Amino acid sequence: MQTAPKALRLHIGIFGRTNVGKSSVLNMLANQDVAITSSVPGTTTDVVEKSMELLPIGPVNLLDTAGIDDVSLLSEQRIERTKRALDRSDVVLIVIEPNNFTHYEEELIDFVHKRKLPYIVIVNKTDKTPISNDVLEKLQNYKSTYVSVSSVDLANRDKYISEIKHSIVEKLPDDFITPPPLLGDLLPQKGLCILIVPIDLQAPKGRLILPQVQAIRDILDASGICLVVKESEYPISLTTLKRNPDLVVCDSQVVHKMMADTPPHIKTTTFSILFSRYKGDLLEEVRGAASIKHIKPGDKILIAEACTHHPTIDDIGRIKIPRWLRNYLGFDPDISIVAGRDFPENLREYKLIIHCGSCMLTRNEKLVRIMKAKEAGVPITNYGVAISMTQGVLERALSPFPEALAVYREIINNIL
Repeated sequence: MQTAPKALRLHIGIFGRTNVGKSSVLNMLANQDVAITSSVPGTTTDVVEKSMELLPIGPVNLLDTAGIDDVSLLSEQRIERTKRALDRSDVVLIVIEPNNFTHYEEELIDFVHKRKLPYIVIVNKTDKTPISNDVLEKLQNYKSTYVSVSSVDLANRDKYISEIKHSIVEKLPDDFITPPPLLGDLLPQKGLCILIVPIDLQAPKGRLILPQVQAIRDILDASGICLVVKESEYPISLTTLKRNPDLVVCDSQVVHKMMADTPPHIKTTTFSILFSRYKGDLLEEVRGAASIKHIKPGDKILIAEACTHHPTIDDIGRIKIPRWLRNYLGFDPDISIVAGRDFPENLREYKLIIHCGSCMLTRNEKLVRIMKAKEAGVPITNYGVAISMTQGVLERALSPFPEALAVYREIINNIL
């Protein structure tokens, strides 16, 4: 659990005004001095992260943020990063003082209600002041779950943590309790899945990348049979099998070759399309891919990567996808690229967003990005869906997903 990737952890964001004790709450939960604490307002200037195991929940990632009422010279940048931390949070802890419930807290609760985020109010510093009737009334009006603590009271630390953990468990998102399947539900009992894994410059030496490892584990969890091959060995693997595979999954970069090598009656898809369903909204991203047909010269396209790797000579997001788009459209599209957690606030200037598979993001964070795109009226798709579209094989790549395939066929028929 200590080495679980951040994308597979429950993200717990800690928010509130300056000097209410957010960092002290983080240190209390972690049982160590992770964040600097001080009576000076604005001590936390950036998001502080702590990955740990919080039983019985499991692997979590705690996010300590700058105050939502920051009035320093850098307040705008700090508050912007705090808002981005909200996009990453699966559960929100709102830290308040026992006798102070301001419009900042009201706006924060209204925001998490709008995002449908589970939240818990942590009433801190109760060793100094009892909770006022005014604060209690406001908590009751919002029907807020709250826990009273003193983050510096070491004698009662275990009691406070136990109460907070109990409240978090009650608020856990359904996706965390019962995560959506990656591909196990696509296989029959004892089904055979072939994973075509390219070993190229982007593959880390001595190991597989996270989506491939997750796919293998999901197949095993579903009591399936997994065969892992490189694309060069895939054709001979088919001829040596005594049975047809129930599903073939490949890297999007070799999807055209994989389709050519695979008999038409065998279902096929890509890792990135699997992650479109697992981390995002496959139907929405199929609709987004179909909009590629409407891109015109001068239209702006945003390519968004969740990770911050150093680009390689033939980088998929910076080189290959722009090349495939150019070949498909017949002209050079106007492309902007963002990486990591840089996701533009003003999306309306784009005609299309092509997002990576999001293996480095939580499901909630990817869904927030899809929501922002929909609110801006901008189609959004992901690497695998877009690549299959430009390669002319999207219909077949959606063969394991009847609902998504029906959506795609309906869109294409309307276009034709």
